[in-house]
Amino acid sequence: MSGSQLSGGSAQDTTYRWLKQHIATLPPDDGTFLTESGVAQAAGTSRTPVREALLRLEAEGFLRIMPKKGAFVPPISDAEVRAVMEARALVEDWCVRRAVPADPAFTDELDGLVADQEAAITDPLGFIERDRVFHRTIVRRAANPVLAEFYETLRERQVRMGLRAVANSADRARRVLDEHAAIVAALRSGDPEAAGRAVAAHLASTLTALHLSER
Repeated sequence: MSGSQLSGGSAQDTTYRWLKQHIATLPPDDGTFLTESGVAQAAGTSRTPVREALLRLEAEGFLRIMPKKGAFVPPISDAEVRAVMEARALVEDWCVRRAVPADPAFTDELDGLVADQEAAITDPLGFIERDRVFHRTIVRRAANPVLAEFYETLRERQVRMGLRAVANSADRARRVLDEHAAIVAALRSGDPEAAGRAVAAHLASTLTALHLSER
């Protein structure tokens, strides 16, 4: 994305989205330093919205601002990816089972989220953000605020992983949509075991797309 594509919304919001997508496409195995001036030049904006965007991304855990050095984007090791995915599997399995029996209004809501995600299939960042909403909605349905809060800390670290998975496989986005639809179908079936299996299959598929596999 070039600076000329930064249009619509406030300068801070557009710079934030540009920078978030840029970070998500950085090599996962190496840490990277970003400077305000470098980002401003690349994004075609001034340093003030860049500074504000960096602060937002630091609060979300994407980077660390280091005085006189810039913003450090840490690497994401395979071990970290595995750890986060294992934590997600534990939380999401429990939550999706708690959502059974699923109210028709809830499954209809999930259908709508899948449709929204499909509409964003050509926008990698938008697609992954909608992916996050889909999973968050299921977790919140379990009505456990402690788990929901913990899950948020995991999901904010998923954008780079999610974009990496989509980038690694030409048809990954389409398979994500199919897997989400399978989760909704399992919820409609009223079988908690089927719902758990659908979530497990989806997360295992994500690990495969990341060129990892379950142990």
